[in-house]
Amino acid sequence: MMSFKPDIPVYLHQQTIDFRKQINGLSMIVQESLLLDPFTGNFFVFINRNRTRIKILYWDRNGFCLWTKRLEKHRFAWPTSIHEDTVTIHTRELQWLLEGFDIWKSPPHQALHYASV
Repeated sequence: MMSFKPDIPVYLHQQTIDFRKQINGLSMIVQESLLLDPFTGNFFVFINRNRTRIKILYWDRNGFCLWTKRLEKHRFAWPTSIHEDTVTIHTRELQWLLEGFDIWKSPPHQALHYASV
């Protein structure tokens, strides 16, 4: 399993992509469609039409990394009712997504912040 630093932004590309695309094609989607900088070190996550494969593109110090996960039996949960090209999540939620949880149907508890007891 890939290790995640907790403070890295994760951007999910809403639309499905042609999974023949590799680093160059995916980085062009990040730059031209999402209007984001692919060299930031942020995670950019893409999914195929059947929702059985995920690709994660990120810049690591001196080069791009492309990570792929293919499910043999099930499908990944993916946001459907959001009207933007990109959904931003936390690395913790990305781990849950990769493990099969639907983070849109059952989001985590909200953090509470109190000023006094």
